[in-house]
Amino acid sequence: MQTQLLDTKQAAALIGMSVAFLERDRWAGARIPYIKVGVRAVRYRLSDLMSHIESNKRSSTSQ
Repeated sequence: MQTQLLDTKQAAALIGMSVAFLERDRWAGARIPYIKVGVRAVRYRLSDLMSHIESNKRSSTSQ
């Protein structure tokens, strides 16, 4: 089974946030897991992004 990896721009588009949001998230302690590839490249697993989306689902504004 091959893991699908997305770059920061693709990941940001998928979760509906900006690239800057993901960059700040990594700097602040990474709520969303990421993979460092080489010196500068960062990738996100599609499964981790989908888990992040599911874990932030809410059914009302009071949650």
